[in-house]
Amino acid sequence: MLHFTDKEFARRREALKQALEGADLDGILIFAPESQFWLTGYDTFGFCFFQCLLVGGDEPVLLTRSADKLQAEITSNINDVRIWMDNDTANPAIDLKDLLQEKNLLGKRLGIETDTHGLTAFNYKRVMDQLQDHVELVEASDLISKLRLIKSEEELVYVKKAAVLADDAFDAAVSVAAPGVDEGQILAVMHNAIFSGGGDYPGNEFIIGSAENALLVRYATGTRKLSPNDQLNLEWAGVYRHYHSCLMRTVIVGKPTQQHKEMFEAGVIALQACEENLKPGNTMEKVFMAHCDTMDRLGMGRFKLNACGYSLGARYTPSWMEREMFRAGAITEIKPRMVLFLHMILLDGDNKFAMCTGRTSIVTTTGCTPLSRLPLELVSV
Repeated sequence: MLHFTDKEFARRREALKQALEGADLDGILIFAPESQFWLTGYDTFGFCFFQCLLVGGDEPVLLTRSADKLQAEITSNINDVRIWMDNDTANPAIDLKDLLQEKNLLGKRLGIETDTHGLTAFNYKRVMDQLQDHVELVEASDLISKLRLIKSEEELVYVKKAAVLADDAFDAAVSVAAPGVDEGQILAVMHNAIFSGGGDYPGNEFIIGSAENALLVRYATGTRKLSPNDQLNLEWAGVYRHYHSCLMRTVIVGKPTQQHKEMFEAGVIALQACEENLKPGNTMEKVFMAHCDTMDRLGMGRFKLNACGYSLGARYTPSWMEREMFRAGAITEIKPRMVLFLHMILLDGDNKFAMCTGRTSIVTTTGCTPLSRLPLELVSV
């Protein structure tokens, strides 16, 4: 179940070691499932409960529930798994404190990941109650996150496979989309294409909506049947070994309106302007400003959003989005082998028109390479 070579995992451990030394940290309490997967291969949704991967001292130690003991043994290279006991009065933060004492880490300076759904506010409070007088805890949510931004060649193999699955999912959607077809049928064939291709569950639900619901940019329960003249908005991801490659398209059912055509043309021009700026040395803000400037110049500024994409990688629920986004003030520097998703979202709430275009690219040494084979054409069914 390990999806990377020993050499790759050794590279990651060394990178983390250097990052800890650079931050003057004696270790780190890892709560983000993405960080745990990246460092050890540990693969579970058990992060909905208390679990912590301790890095500091000799080798990583996982503190988790009994249900995940074999999960860790089978999916990861973690050799030391500790179990906290389930009961009505259990407080795993006490077990964590005891573990730190065993590893001679009390009184030390430790990083902690808090910007993650792997550590709820309830559990964070318990950790602080137990450790704040015994350990110097330093916010370190971005430490491993930054290491994960630049993908290795082994990771890029999975990213490219995910991109193929994303394209296959769109082909499947278009093949069934027609007046009278329920959105649920479209979702079914999209997921079938990905799972049949060896892919995984996505980090969040696919976004689908038609008619007025095409204005939604989050999944919401309740599907409808497509009308003879309709707009179908889709945002989805191909997923392979948890690595995501996202796409976004608005499909027209029937004949596109003039406004649809104009919004689509603006989206394509803006996307290409952003991709021209998607190159090493630029910041994510500079790419976002290319989006803003283009949309404003083409008269679409009132329909745009305050962000136009984000970084991608191996992600777990509830979101496939990484922390780094294309938005105002985004200082993240673009570097080779980053995987970045750009989406041009235009929403006219007054007249109920939506038009969205987006795709994922890998940053090269001189620019970027879009991963999708789909043409930038307005699709009608």
